[in-house]
Amino acid sequence: MALVDTKNLASKKRTYTSSDDEYFSVVDEAGSGTLVLHHQPPLISTYNDRIRPLLNCIDKLRHLKVMQEGIQLPTIVVVVKKINDKLTGYVSELNKLPRKMTSVAEAMTVFMRIISSVKESLRKILVRGEFEEYPDVKSMHCTARLSEMLNDYSVKLQVTADGQQNDSFLMEEIKVLEEAQGIGLPNFLPRTAFLTVLNQKVNAISDMPVEFVGNLWHYIEEVLIDVLMRHSANYPPLQSTMRRAAHNLVAKMKDVSVARVNEMVQMERITDYTCNPEYTVIWNKLMAHEQAFMKAVTDHSKSSKIVIEWFHVDVKHLRNYGGDMMKQAYDMKMRMSAYWKIVLQRMVDCMALHMLFSIQNLVNQDMESEIVNEMMVPHGGGIDRMLEESPIVAGKREKLNRSVKLLRESKESVASMMDQIAAYGD
Repeated sequence: MALVDTKNLASKKRTYTSSDDEYFSVVDEAGSGTLVLHHQPPLISTYNDRIRPLLNCIDKLRHLKVMQEGIQLPTIVVVVKKINDKLTGYVSELNKLPRKMTSVAEAMTVFMRIISSVKESLRKILVRGEFEEYPDVKSMHCTARLSEMLNDYSVKLQVTADGQQNDSFLMEEIKVLEEAQGIGLPNFLPRTAFLTVLNQKVNAISDMPVEFVGNLWHYIEEVLIDVLMRHSANYPPLQSTMRRAAHNLVAKMKDVSVARVNEMVQMERITDYTCNPEYTVIWNKLMAHEQAFMKAVTDHSKSSKIVIEWFHVDVKHLRNYGGDMMKQAYDMKMRMSAYWKIVLQRMVDCMALHMLFSIQNLVNQDMESEIVNEMMVPHGGGIDRMLEESPIVAGKREKLNRSVKLLRESKESVASMMDQIAAYGD
């Protein structure tokens, strides 16, 4: 504040000067004859009585601290537009926040709505193969990923089985037949010998179904938790319960699946049965090469190498064995080769059926009951936990409410001043 000589201002009631960043007002305080120069923040370079309401409006908005909401002054058209835009945005954001619940009944309604939404999302991605909720997240395109996992399992089974082929053709069968000999009719294939070879082959792949089940449920657990967390994002107190329920449910279903595939493997060990006509077709094709095989074994003048369908073998090491043993070993080998294809197909088919059945049960009934049970146990916190609003949501709600209140007051001030301007113009 500075003193100004009144002589140079005798003819003027008030003088205003301004620059780009400031202006000063000159006021005769208390009629003392001494004019005092006041420094104030800039509003506009000059004004007259016609636009005084506008400046009063701007001063009012500044007093309300509307600039804290990112609205720059003083262009009145811009002010009005920005206030409306900000207000609309904040109200929309406020409406998106979860409604603060005040009763257990209301919380239960919201809880059941969340469960219903989760079930529908899981049906889409795990059962129907619809992934519009996760268009760019390939790990959530579940039916495709499950199909890939099953195909990889099938290929791995086949590769492992092919790797069991011994370079010494028929030697495994000969050893088993020699140990299975007994007093009885000649040229009779003992069932015990066949089951012994079958047991050896099944044991070689017995760990693979269990490994597949572990990978399967690990993937489903990740998908389940992702969907649960997304639908309960507005209720953090509920998320820990849902995560725990998902983990417990998957652990239970994994145990059931492991028991089921172990039973499946055990059944393959002790049973040599199929109604699949493909077995007979394949066996007949292989047995059609028996005569050529026996000639290659008994006629030393012929080449020892022979092709039997997909087998490329050298029979030189078999020429010291008798013809009856060769026929029995060849017959058992071809029966096992035809039957083993059926076994591998059956292990993949049964796994696929069990997988789809388990997923259906998880989505339609097991998930909901597990989450409800987890909510009801003493350490779960119960449905009452949903009545507790998280600090993050509460803080955001309070901040938005303050901003909405400020902008509404600002909007009312602008409207009032604009009415005054319009009335003055009339």
